[in-house]
Amino acid sequence: MRIVHTAAELRGPAIRPARRAGDRPSRAVVMTMGALHEGHLSLVRAAREAADEVVVTVFVNPLQFDDPADLDRYPRTLEADAALLEPLGVDVVFAPSVEEVYRGWPPVVTVSAGEIGRVFEGEHRPGHFDGVLTVVCKLLGLTQPDLAFFGQKDAQQVIAVRTMVRDLSMPVEVVAVPTVRDADGLALSSRNVFLSPAERTRALILSRALRAADAVARSGGTLAQVVEAGRGTMAEVPEVELDYLDALDPVSAQPLDAGYRGVAVIAVAARVGETRLIDNVVTRIGPLAD
Repeated sequence: MRIVHTAAELRGPAIRPARRAGDRPSRAVVMTMGALHEGHLSLVRAAREAADEVVVTVFVNPLQFDDPADLDRYPRTLEADAALLEPLGVDVVFAPSVEEVYRGWPPVVTVSAGEIGRVFEGEHRPGHFDGVLTVVCKLLGLTQPDLAFFGQKDAQQVIAVRTMVRDLSMPVEVVAVPTVRDADGLALSSRNVFLSPAERTRALILSRALRAADAVARSGGTLAQVVEAGRGTMAEVPEVELDYLDALDPVSAQPLDAGYRGVAVIAVAARVGETRLIDNVVTRIGPLAD
């Protein structure tokens, strides 16, 4: 496994592999901000199974943070991250500096998330998805992958990236990997390290609320009933400050009408102490079509 820090190293002649198995994709990329956990590693394993070469990027993207204090306290653990990645057969770790990714700061040209950036996470974190798409666009250009793997936990992010790839005709396939959870149901997140033991117990209400919503959907409930079940469960732990629990379109990330029937993403975001967490479940509203 090689660790490189510059675009020049990444473009070196030995970096891009030749296809070795017919139409098998030659390169997969997993983009991370480091502080790796089992959720990230599940993406790496999926990428390793799918492609001849795996590149993992480790870059804490300042454009994704609306709070400078949140950016400053985000964990940087490159040495520990590399130790986790090497046994998984990762070929290249790309860990650039801010100056390497953004030759001018702040960047003049950025990518706009459009309507996706104005709802749910975008509403609560203005500019967040513009920052996500800008760095994903940059890293896709630098790594030139056939496949890019993202976690389903960040459902709205996956939708935003897929929309960008479609609208800008980028030659890459976006693959979503299911959310990885601890045994108690808490979705894995690099931010979980900031939770005290008591806060971690309270944080379990997010996954419980999603399970409650999903159960109502599976029993034939309407969209309103599904959302009400999730919000009602969240209210059982008033110490957790709810930003939203709602249903969004799995393709456009837009809010769904009350009469909607079909596949829906039930997404939740809440603050547990000083730590903001997100989670989601994909479910179906109404019966299967004939």
